[in-house]
Parts: sequence; structure tokens; C-alpha cells
Amino acid sequence: MSQQSLFDAEPPDWELDAKSTLLAATVVLPTGPPGEFDYAVPDAMADERRPEQLVEPGRRVKAPLGRGNRPVVGYCVALEQKTVLPTRPLKELRGVIDPVSLVSPGMLRLTRWMADHYLTPWGQVLEAVVPSGVRGRAGTRDVTLLSVPTQVAARLTTLELPPKQTEALQALAASAKPLTLKQLAMRVGCTSAPINALRKRGLIESRVERLATDALSAEDLAVERQPPKKLNPDQQRTLATITDAIDAAEAETILVHGVTGSGKTEVYLQAIEQVVSFGRQAIVLVPEISLTPQTVGRFRERFDHIAVLHSHQSDVERHRQWRRIAAGEIQVVVGARSAIFAPTPHLGLVVIDEEHESSFKQDTAPRYHARDVAIERTRAEGVPLVLASATPSLEAWRRTRSDAPEPERYTLASMPRRVGNLPMPAVRTVDLRVDGASRGALSRPLCMAIDQSLRDEGQVILLLNRRGYSTHVQCPACGFILKCDHCDVAMTFHRADNAVLCHWCDHRTSPPTTCPDCKSPRIRYGGLGTQKLEAEVRARFRGVPMARMDADTMRRPGSHEATLDAFRRGDTRILLGTQMIAKGLDFPNVTLVGVVSADSALNLPDFRAAERTFQLVTQVAGRTGRGERGGRVVVQTFDPDHPAIQAAVKHDYLRFAKEELPGREALGYPPFGVMARVLARGASEQLVSAYLEQVTESIRAAAEGLPGKFRFVGPAAAPITRLRGEFRYHLQLLASDGESVREALRQGWRPISPPEGVRSIVDIDPTDML
Repeated sequence: MSQQSLFDAEPPDWELDAKSTLLAATVVLPTGPPGEFDYAVPDAMADERRPEQLVEPGRRVKAPLGRGNRPVVGYCVALEQKTVLPTRPLKELRGVIDPVSLVSPGMLRLTRWMADHYLTPWGQVLEAVVPSGVRGRAGTRDVTLLSVPTQVAARLTTLELPPKQTEALQALAASAKPLTLKQLAMRVGCTSAPINALRKRGLIESRVERLATDALSAEDLAVERQPPKKLNPDQQRTLATITDAIDAAEAETILVHGVTGSGKTEVYLQAIEQVVSFGRQAIVLVPEISLTPQTVGRFRERFDHIAVLHSHQSDVERHRQWRRIAAGEIQVVVGARSAIFAPTPHLGLVVIDEEHESSFKQDTAPRYHARDVAIERTRAEGVPLVLASATPSLEAWRRTRSDAPEPERYTLASMPRRVGNLPMPAVRTVDLRVDGASRGALSRPLCMAIDQSLRDEGQVILLLNRRGYSTHVQCPACGFILKCDHCDVAMTFHRADNAVLCHWCDHRTSPPTTCPDCKSPRIRYGGLGTQKLEAEVRARFRGVPMARMDADTMRRPGSHEATLDAFRRGDTRILLGTQMIAKGLDFPNVTLVGVVSADSALNLPDFRAAERTFQLVTQVAGRTGRGERGGRVVVQTFDPDHPAIQAAVKHDYLRFAKEELPGREALGYPPFGVMARVLARGASEQLVSAYLEQVTESIRAAAEGLPGKFRFVGPAAAPITRLRGEFRYHLQLLASDGESVREALRQGWRPISPPEGVRSIVDIDPTDML
């Protein structure tokens, strides 16, 4: 849209005769009104002789907005000649911010697809794709560069100047590139005075450029190279599948389903080596929690130039890496989900390791899933995509079946055996209804297994996916449970801090000494967290060195690496913690894994609860038995007959998928349908509820005229009804066709503005149902 009324009448014939053509820039805004706005490009910003001030797609520009001409910053996404009427002139752009394009044409197309797919304004998507350090040009500074004008250089020998001025002018004229004042003064051996005198006389010209302030970084340091490992037949077949797709230069998606310890990483490392040998680049996405020095080290051992992108990097480092990637200096980009936007000019392969991980889905706008963005990017660039997991998401698995739609079908590469033909660890299930300890977290069978492993000089991993000491504070007299003042969740007692905390909003208070309701002094701390588990393990196995890994102990920089290094060296014998110990760790001396409570996620109000339980138990069980000493697993559960538990203890993904998929299909849940979630929140529960009821009726009306079968779940209070002081209601919308879902939301949700104090979001393909 142009900067004028949308309701103007058709222009009269005389006005059409006076129309003119000019160069217009289409601009989208990261904040403010959605849509695309046209602005006239001043001649100075179309002059190719001044490239740093040139308007072009991918650069940010300054523009006036609205009747008050409020200055805003937006992204230029297109340039074209447009016809303009004299009574409806376009406003002119006011400036260009970036000396080069931040977004390539291919990335502009990808972000446009994201905007349409996730129903998010295009400008907001672009702001999420370009890191803040790149937008702010962190790690750069404005530098004044000096040079000798051509007309001055032609008469150098005829100029009569003081000796130092002559020497400075001749040195600058002889330089192959412009110099800073400091560089020139050092080269001549003078102060700034003679150089400034030359500038005043017009014999030296200056310009300001923004240059990098690079420093030596980790990927430039020498690392001892490791040769490729010999592959077994399963690995060879999988590698051949990938390299065939690389050779064909086709956008094929390959799902590598390999049991834990089957050598998936070595396969895609060798595939990347082939890509790099062709002079192309690779992107490898790993869950943020798995982006450890051990993971990064495997890439440094094999490739000369890698870049690591993650959320904890400084803006300076992020910008520096971004520039090196865009310049083609980097062979392999390793990072969390946002690394899928790395500006690789010669992309040859994308790999997503642990494809099933929910952390690949962003929970803030534009709420994209890195897997789906990777599929779209690799299709557009004509390169293969490899998805690797021992426990693939059912969405990915469904697409390998012969009845999956042809454009969406994946190639399946199976690796059913461990490297070295090592056996999968034996798993024992402990029914806590029968064998549970009367006091404490550890059953007798698990205690005996820990004791045996320690006596055999092995190491132990214990998983409990709940942090804190006690998961709730309760009054046994009246049943009162202490809840957060701002959220509809129970507070967790942390003994190390002697405080009760809300794990959702971080609200903290002192533990009560009496019941706030009935004043009874008999306060009970119930439930089990990692702090309490640590205390029990230390009491039962005195003197055994152990460590705890959870969000509370891993706050300091370097603590994650230090803890794993100590465990790798054998300085720590028992490692206990939350799900961060279940991901990608490879320690051959681990002979026992104990799952302290396999049921913690089974009863959540989420259709993926069984899938996540199966994945977590299977993944942590795979941390043992990776050496010649073998390993075993003890799983404690109150529901040993649950299909997810049964399949996990058998290491049987096919059995789990066979049990789970029919139920999903019957209800139309993914992967057999597309889901969207509308979430409304605000301080007034009545306003939130009424607004979502109105939105639901509007979407229902829109859905009646669209193809596909729709199913509405809700509107209803969200499982966590109050969060951070706001009431939350949601609607789940399902249909067999994704475009029908999006169109129903465009017609039914977008036109209805929420009342003051209410906010509303849409999440396409949600992974969080709480």
C-alpha cells in the first residue's frame, strides 16, 4: 500500500493523463502497522556511484509514516518503476541505514514464505532473521580513510611543500589502499600535524567507512585433525543415500533413523566433507542444549573453518561470524535453530541432528519450526536436507511412509545396529507400586544397580526431569497447596536458596512456617526434584564424587563444559540431572542409567505427552553401553504397562509408532492434520474469554466456506490458566489442509482487534499446549 487513503475514489480522466513514472521502494516495518508500503526513491539514493547510499532490496531504510510523518526504520523488499498520479504522490525515503544488503534475494523469498506460513508480518520476520549484532554492526566502528585525489597525484612533483608534508603525500599516493591518519603517521614517522595541514589545503581527501575490529577467535586456532572413521555397512548405505542426493544436486529430504550409538554423526561428517570438497558450505543444526564443546570439537577436528552460532554469543561475535559466513570463508556452520538463516552463499547441505527436539520450535514471533524452514530453504536452493534421530518426530516418520503425499515424502535411511555391533543395553522396569521405596526416591533395585556399577569402576547417570528440592508445598490439615501469586502453578521449594520459586515467572518468596489458610504449623514439602535426589544419593553413597546438572547449577559460563569434562575424566562417578544429561553425551565408561521417574510427562494435557516420554527415556537409556563393558538401564515408573514405557524399554521405535499413530489419525492430530492454536491473554478473565468466543465464532464462519474438514477444540481456559499475572484462554483448530487453516485464521482472526488490555497470538504447528 502507498502512504495515502485506501478509500480514494477512482481518479478522473484528466488526472490519469498527468501521471508519471518513478522508482519506488516497497518497505515493510519490523514494528508498527503490517503490510507493504511504497516510497519514492530520491535520485541520490539511486546513484550507483555512491553504493553505500544506494537503496536496494535487503537494506534498511528510513521512511516517514502516517499523517505526522513519524520517522520509522523498515526493510526495502522490492524496487520497481511505478506510475504515480500528481494528486497522490509517494512520500520520499529519508535515508539508507546499511552500506550493504543484510538479506539476500533468496532469504527475502524465504522470509516472505515464513510470513505467509506463520501469519506474521514480513517485517517482524526479517527482524527475527537478522541478528541484532548484524543490524547494529557490532564489532565495527566508523573510520576516517585518507587518499590522494587523482588530480593531485598527477602533479605531485610540481608541488612545493615542507619535507614532512611531501613525504606524507608521497607515501599516501604510493599506498595500494586508503590509510587511516594513524597508519599514515606511523608509515611516515610524523605527528598528525603535517597530515592535517594537507587535508586543510585540499591535497588529501577523506571519507568515513565502517570497518570491522576483528580479533583472533577459536575457530582460527590450530586443532589436531582427525581422519574419517571406517564405516560399517549400515553407515556406508546411509552415506551413499546422502551423497547420491548431493551429486544429483536435488532438494531431497532424508530421514536418518539410527539407534543411539549407531554412528549417525560420523555419517553426516563424511557427507559434509564431500560437500566442502566441492567448494560448498554446510549448515548443521543441533539443539541448544547439545551445543557443547564436545560437539563443536568433533567439527573442529575435521574442518578448517567453522562458525558456531548460538544464543549466548555477544553481538560482536555474532556479527563477525555472520560476515565471514556471507563472504564464503566458513565451510561449516554449527548452531541452534536460528543458524538455519546463516547467509551461506554456496550452500550444499543442511543437517538437523536430533530432529525430534522441541527446541527447534521458537516460542516467540515468528514462532517458526527450524525443520520446516529448512525444508523450504533446501527446496528453494536445490540442496539435500538430512534429518537425524534415534527417536524421530512422528511428523517426520509419517512422511517416510508410502502413503505420504509425494511432494512431502522423505527418503528413509535406517541404521538399526550400534557401531562395533555393541548390544543395546538391557532395561529393567521397576513398578513403583510394588517395588517403590517406602522413603526416598531410589527403589531397592536401582540402589543395588548403582552399588554394583560403582564397585565395577563404572559411572552412573540418573535422570529426573524436575529441578528444585520439593515440587510442592502443602498443608496436610486443610489440603492447601502454595501457588504462585502471578501464575496458576505450584511453587517449588529450593533448599539451596531456602526459598520457594515459580519456575514459570521466577517469583520468589520465603517458605511458609504456617499454612496461609488454616494457620496449621504442619507444612509438608512433597514431591521430588533434582536437589532432593542429590541429597539422597549423597547420603546413600557417601564419599562417591557426583555432580548435578540442571538450570540451577549450570548458570555460570563454562559450568556445563567443566561438569562434563570432570565426568569424562572419571573425576565424577555419578552424574544426575534433568533432560540436559539425556542429549548426545558419549561416555564409554557409563555402565548404568537410572530413570528415576519415567511418568513425569505422561499425564500432561498434551497430545504429544506419550511421544515425549518415549523419546526422553529412549535417549537417556542410549547413554550407556557404548563401551566394551556394556551397560544396563533401570526405569522406575508407576505405569509400566503404558505403551510408551513398554516401547522405550525395548528400544523399539517402530512399536511405539504403530501404537501411537492410529489414535492421532482418529482425532485428526498431527501428523494426520494441521493444527493452529489461538491464545488470548490479559488481566481481565472476562474480557479474554469473551474476546476468544467472538474470534472462535468468526473462524467457524470463515471455515464453512473453505475446503477440508475442520475440528475445533475449545475455546477454553488454557491448562495454565493464569501466567505472569494474566489470564489465558486458547482455541485449538485442526484441519486436514494447512492452507485452509491459515485462510480461516486470515478471515476469522485477523479482522477482529482484541479489546484494550487483551493480547492475542496465533501459533501454527504448536508444540506447547500449556
